[in-house]
Amino acid sequence: MENQYGICRIAVAPLRAEPSDKAEIVSQLLFGDHVEIIAKEERWWLVKNGFDSYEGWMDFRQLAGINQQEYTEVDNQTLLAPLSFNNVLTAGDGSLYHLSPGSKLPYLADGYCHAGAEKFKLNFEGSDLTVADFKADVISTARFFLNIPYLWGGRHLFGMDCSGFVQTVFKLLNVKLKRDASQQAEQGELVGFLAEVKPGDVAFFDNEEGKITHVGIMLSANEIIHSSAKVKIDPIDDQGIFNKELGKYTHKLRIIKRFVD
Repeated sequence: MENQYGICRIAVAPLRAEPSDKAEIVSQLLFGDHVEIIAKEERWWLVKNGFDSYEGWMDFRQLAGINQQEYTEVDNQTLLAPLSFNNVLTAGDGSLYHLSPGSKLPYLADGYCHAGAEKFKLNFEGSDLTVADFKADVISTARFFLNIPYLWGGRHLFGMDCSGFVQTVFKLLNVKLKRDASQQAEQGELVGFLAEVKPGDVAFFDNEEGKITHVGIMLSANEIIHSSAKVKIDPIDDQGIFNKELGKYTHKLRIIKRFVD
């Protein structure tokens, strides 16, 4: 099959459950995300995200073609758009792209990055993952996203779901998490008790059927930052998250995991 690999050439592209503009958005690609192309149906391509192996359908016009070597090279590159609301790229035609933090900057050199054959001028400084300090920066990184609205499938400044928020914070700190809360719950080391929590530990919550449905980042043993209506900080105890606006517990605590000792 031709064009077995691609790279996202726009600021954010929806991944859908089915090959239709009306289909559910299950996740998003950010600029510079590299994908493997699995299937094609007219203008819809089924792709697998090279970062977290998540699959979804997208409009192929939102991708630029790359070869297998470039796919591997992009996978190993460590420069990202930083924590800023002013990550602006200028395309060759002079139009602007506003990148969300965590977007990759492929082949960045001399102030330019590339998506396939397209060249983009950076109007900001890239962030190098290799110098990330998880313990020092996890709280400030998470708090940067406060008040970003909740959006099912979102992992962009325009909206984030609970697992997309957690994944993005950890990505910026050079820790790779899977996409969905239930997948993330399979990673990391178990924290036995709430009193043992350290900042940056991740709490998971289940529904009545025992399925993991929500996730958030612990700021302390009694506070959590998570995306629910918006990214916000709520109190937490052994029962779960207490929502002050509703005056009740809204998420039942299941387990806590640690990803960085």
